[in-house]
Amino acid sequence: MFEVYITKAAKYLPNEAVTNDEMESYLGLINDAVSKARRIILRNNKIVSRYYAIDKEGKSTHNNAELTHNAIVKLFDNDFTPQDMEVLSCGTSTPDLFLPSHAAMVHGLLKNKSVELNSSSGVCCAGMNSLKYGFLSIKSGNSKNAVCTGSEKVSSWFLSQKYNPEVSNLKNLEELPIIAFKKDFLRWMLSDGSGAFLLENKPRGPISLKIEWMEAFSYAYELETCMYAGGDKLESGEIKPWSDYSPEEWLNESIFSIKQDVKLLDEFILAKGAKSMSEAMAKNAVTADQIDYFIPHVSSHFFVEGLKKNLEENNVGIADEKWFMNLANVGNVGSASIYLAVEELMNSGKLKVGDRILLSVPESGRFSFAYAYLTVC
Repeated sequence: MFEVYITKAAKYLPNEAVTNDEMESYLGLINDAVSKARRIILRNNKIVSRYYAIDKEGKSTHNNAELTHNAIVKLFDNDFTPQDMEVLSCGTSTPDLFLPSHAAMVHGLLKNKSVELNSSSGVCCAGMNSLKYGFLSIKSGNSKNAVCTGSEKVSSWFLSQKYNPEVSNLKNLEELPIIAFKKDFLRWMLSDGSGAFLLENKPRGPISLKIEWMEAFSYAYELETCMYAGGDKLESGEIKPWSDYSPEEWLNESIFSIKQDVKLLDEFILAKGAKSMSEAMAKNAVTADQIDYFIPHVSSHFFVEGLKKNLEENNVGIADEKWFMNLANVGNVGSASIYLAVEELMNSGKLKVGDRILLSVPESGRFSFAYAYLTVC
C-alpha cells in the first residue's frame, strides 16, 4: 500500500463577493415580495458574503463544469501538467446535466488526454467521496496521482423565476402565494464555487498533507430523507421522484427545487454527527488531544454551539482555538466547502510539520458523514 498526500490545493470563486443586502438583487423576488425568512436565516447562519456564478439579470457567467475546470487549472505547474494527470474524480450536488457525468464534462474542458474518471453525487459528502476515490486509487497503487474536486452551481436553481409557476398555481387555487419554508430556507444558505486537490504518492512543495485515513457513515437505513431535489416528500416520508409527476406538476409544485426538512435536520444532524465522529476516531485510535486543527463543514453558525455540546457528550470535544472555519466569508458551498477551507488553511502559512488536521463533513440528504485525518509534512 502506498502513502497518499495532498500536495496542492486550489479554489475558484466566481465574480465578486455578494453581500447579504445584495442577495435578492441577484436571485430575484418571489411574487414581487421580499422574503420574510431571509433576515432571520442570515442572522442565524452568520454568513456575510458569498459568490454567485450569475449576474444581476440572472444570466450564468459559469456553469458547474467551468467552475470546476477553473479550480483544477490552478493545480498545474512545471512539475504537474495536464498531461501528467491519471485520475479525475469530481463531486457535486448540482451537476449541469443528468448525463453525461459531471467528471466527463469537466474532462471535456481540460482537453488533455485519456484519464480515469469518477463522478460522486449526493449532497455535501459528494466532495469527500470524490476525495476518497482518489485516495484509494493511489493507496492501492492503481495510480500515482489524482485530481479530486468539490463544486456547486446552485444560484441558478434559486432564481425567483423558477418559483413563479408555483406562486401562480397557488393563486389560482386561492391559497396564500408563499413558497414553503423548506424551499425558501435554502435560498439564503447556499452559494457557488469550486475547490480542487492534487493527490500524489510522494510529498512535494513547501507543504503537503498526508492522508492518514478516511471514514464514512450513512444512517439512511434508519432515517428518512431530509434534503432533496427532483421529487417531493409524501406524508409517509417516502420521496416521489420527478419522473412520476406530470410536466405540469414539475412547474406548479416546483418539483426540481432544492428542499430541506428543517425539523429532521435539527433532530438528527448534530447527534448523528457526534456519534459517527466518535466512532471514526475510536476506530483509528485518535483522541481529541491529537488534533491541532479541526475543520468542520458546518452549514450554519446556528449549529456550532450545539455541535460543540454534542462532541463533548461523546467524549470528543475539541478546544475552540483548534477550530478553523471560513463559512462567514465564502458561504456554504456544499460539497466544495471542505476543499475551500483546507485550501485556505494550507496556504495560510500557519501550518507546521507534524500538525494534525481532522476534516468533518455532514450531509443532511439522508444523514451521511465523512471524515479525514491529515498530517502536515
